[in-house]
Amino acid sequence: MKLLFDLFPVILFFAAFKYAGSHPDAAADWVGTLLGGAAVNTAQAPILLATVVVILATMAQIAWVHFRHGKVDKMLWVSLGLVVVFGGMTLAFQNEAFIKWKPTILYWVFAGSMGFATLFMKKNAIKTMLGEQLKLPETIWQRLNLAWIAFFVVMGVLNLVIAFNFPTDTWVNFKLFGGMGLMFVFILAQGAMLSKYVEEDK
Repeated sequence: MKLLFDLFPVILFFAAFKYAGSHPDAAADWVGTLLGGAAVNTAQAPILLATVVVILATMAQIAWVHFRHGKVDKMLWVSLGLVVVFGGMTLAFQNEAFIKWKPTILYWVFAGSMGFATLFMKKNAIKTMLGEQLKLPETIWQRLNLAWIAFFVVMGVLNLVIAFNFPTDTWVNFKLFGGMGLMFVFILAQGAMLSKYVEEDK
């Protein structure tokens, strides 16, 4: 359930894009109304409507987290800030290039924050999250942390390759299925590597 909740904005982005692709005239009218009666190209309407939806969905997600837990993770705030800024520019200029950059920037923020913590704060982000569940040699924690940093860097690059070298429909599909699929495979690979260190309950 948590995974579905985390993917909530992406799933709605995907659904809105696909729906608007089948109803471009209606989507153009809706987005035009939201933009104060601006003329909207039907070819851009699907990505514009999906952008509106993902902004609202991310706001709703954070509101729900705050209501349920009273505290919102910093990275959720970062994600909201990025989607509002890049989504807002996408809508203002009716240019999908901005929203396509958003996942890359978010991946690189993750990588950058983990790298900064490692180099300047002497903190291992992965150990901080999993240290209570796993007992690992320090060298393994370091390798694990570096592997996640590298993964986020590569995912940021891969997003740009797909976004600007393939049709937008392909990028939207990759955003939901490709990105999440690669992360799932990466996590499984990490789990297999660390399985021998997991302490079984006695």
